[in-house]
Amino acid sequence: MLMPLKAVISAQGNLLITPRRVVFDGSTRSVDLNLANTGQDSATYAISIIQIRMTEEGQFETITEPDPGQRFADRFIRYFPRSVDLAPGEAQVVKVQITRRSELEEGEYRSHFYFRAVPDIKPLGEEDATKVNDAISVQLTPIFGITIPVIIRVGESTINVGLSNLEFRMVDSTEPQLILTFNRTGNMSVYGNLTVDHISPAGTLTRVATANGIAVYTPNTKRKFILNLSKNEEVDYSEGKLKISYSAPSEIRSEIYAESELMLN
Repeated sequence: MLMPLKAVISAQGNLLITPRRVVFDGSTRSVDLNLANTGQDSATYAISIIQIRMTEEGQFETITEPDPGQRFADRFIRYFPRSVDLAPGEAQVVKVQITRRSELEEGEYRSHFYFRAVPDIKPLGEEDATKVNDAISVQLTPIFGITIPVIIRVGESTINVGLSNLEFRMVDSTEPQLILTFNRTGNMSVYGNLTVDHISPAGTLTRVATANGIAVYTPNTKRKFILNLSKNEEVDYSEGKLKISYSAPSEIRSEIYAESELMLN
């Protein structure tokens, strides 16, 4: 079964989750997830695990069976509690542990935690229903949620990343964009930040775009990406070049995954 996850993966404004990813590698056996209610009302969140496929365009789809080369992490993960009630400004820790470690084979396993807001349903007879032209109006309550990946890595990483199909374009003559493709090889996913600098013919360097948290999940080998660039009046996109860099988040380690340059006409 497939289900697009555009709405699911968008951030729920009143729930703050840190860290944004759960990664078990090396000797790590447990991770604490911190959940905080930043809203003005009390809220209940149900916590479950779902399976996700990433398309080449970076969209998420829920699946029930792994694609070739994909392995789910859920059978090796234990977490508690399974739901949380948070008052305004309140925080709570969700403990995540790895289990059955001896059964893990070398490579990567991935699933996704799904934090779903549970609507406050009023008892029958207390609903805010009104009659309009002898018909009863029904109030629909939207349900929001967040997903974050939980990843288990076993063994040494053989990740290699390249950037290809670089293209600059001006949309409607006013919106500068960079189009590129991430190319991933190896036994694990990659996650990092993308920066774009404009270098003028005189050598002046100007940061024109930053995109954090870009992932290419296994088993995907490619991800197509479109990035809007700054409309800085001091930058002339008709000359010079763009320097593109994809690197590991600084809190993980200082490592540049891939770099490339695009000459501008």
